Amino acid sequence: MTSGPRPASAPQHTTPETGGNAMALLVIASCQLMVVLDITIVNIALPHIQRSLDFSTTSLSWVVNAYTLTFGGLLLLGGRAGDILGRRRVFVFGVLLFVVASLLGGFAQNSGQLLAARALQGVGGAIASPTSLALISTTFREGPARNRAFGVFAAVSAGGGAIGLLAGGVLVEWLNWRWVLFVNVPIGLLIALATPRWIKESERHPGRFDFTGAMTSTAGMVLLVYGFIRAAQDGWRDTLTLVSFAGAVVVLASFVLVERRSRQPITPLHMFADRNRAGTYGIMLCLAAAMFGMFFFLTLFVQNVLGFSPLRAGLAFLPVSAVIAIGAGLTSRFLPVYGPKPFMVLGALLAAAGLGWLTLTDVHSTYAGSVLGPMLVFSLGMGMEFVALTLMALSNVAVRETGAASGLLNATQQVGGSLGLSILVTMYGTASRNEAEQQIPRFLQQATPAERERFQRAGELPAPWGDEVLTAGVSSAFVTAAVFAAVAALIALLAIQVRPSDLQRLQGGVGTGPG
Repeated sequence: MTSGPRPASAPQHTTPETGGNAMALLVIASCQLMVVLDITIVNIALPHIQRSLDFSTTSLSWVVNAYTLTFGGLLLLGGRAGDILGRRRVFVFGVLLFVVASLLGGFAQNSGQLLAARALQGVGGAIASPTSLALISTTFREGPARNRAFGVFAAVSAGGGAIGLLAGGVLVEWLNWRWVLFVNVPIGLLIALATPRWIKESERHPGRFDFTGAMTSTAGMVLLVYGFIRAAQDGWRDTLTLVSFAGAVVVLASFVLVERRSRQPITPLHMFADRNRAGTYGIMLCLAAAMFGMFFFLTLFVQNVLGFSPLRAGLAFLPVSAVIAIGAGLTSRFLPVYGPKPFMVLGALLAAAGLGWLTLTDVHSTYAGSVLGPMLVFSLGMGMEFVALTLMALSNVAVRETGAASGLLNATQQVGGSLGLSILVTMYGTASRNEAEQQIPRFLQQATPAERERFQRAGELPAPWGDEVLTAGVSSAFVTAAVFAAVAALIALLAIQVRPSDLQRLQGGVGTGPG
């Protein structure tokens, strides 16, 4: 395994066993949980947001993507800011910006205001999240203490999505959809107040901000995602669809050129020279695409087809968190014995199997018979993946670049999620349109004049015809998600090469047995 540059001297760490470090980990993990669960806490409220602010099903994905695109696009800049300005200072600023954006989103009166607030939330998350992961590297000693901290962080990152769905269900059921945003305000303020007490400021490293790189990467991804969502609505021959894809190619190519010529690029391209790290980023990209799509479409399916209330829908996803925690715990325990590659391959295969199983859902499916089983298989695989991927991405990285490395890992997750969701929405849109062409004549033959009038006014088929349309689209989206996970398994099998002699260095001197 190719080693990255090593720091001239080891960073200063506090004693791993102190209560101060436990509190520091609590603060860091709380921030990551808030940022991660905000991706899915809104998912459970999507049907209510759709009715309240008049979104179509395909445009509804922008409520998720407005957050994840700015989050993923600016994560690298956020990581660089922590390296240059001091990680604790940047961490607190990002948390407070996230709080302000959440407050604005909760008061949104139309779709434009909500999407703007969600984008601003993404900016705050992009500043806070990479800094929080980098703070683990500088707070905990390399070895068992840091591995345990990474395990906690990975479990929070992977399980936060399911926790967000549960929390969203409770808030929507007992209050209303706006509280899925308001809830971030007290949590964020507590984190901001606790940070100066329990987390020390990191050493500042001189450098410059690569704003051109950040803007071109974000703009390129926005154009690419818009192209896919536009294709879902208006087809692949639509002029704006083609212009968006062409613009994305030009802007993203410009981004690569900018990064190659920059003296201090936002994306250190040399990080991709290590095939293990490059493979790790590729695996995260594919799995995030599958995971975001699973949560988005299953949320719509259990509420719109199975008829679950928001609270029941949230409870339906609760087993995901438990199984992810089990997978992460087992991986943390046995990774020193077997190395990360087996967990990467097996985790991706389990994710692909779970998603493949979900393609069998139809309007007659039940939660216990058709949703729970595949969801648990998928979750076990993701729990395995997140621990191994986090460790591999940050192994052998110089202290001055931990912010960039962690930012790049998070960026691939968010960008993969945004891009994957847009592709799955495109597959959903194509399949649901084809199904609608078959269901509309059947509906018109049986509908009363009043039902026909409502259909012409709303443009959406009522149940059971509408359920057939949605289910056909969801099943098609799961096929593509399963392909993403299978590609991740292939990357893990072919790209990841960790020799037995690498294990001790990767684990920071951990012994060869569990315990």
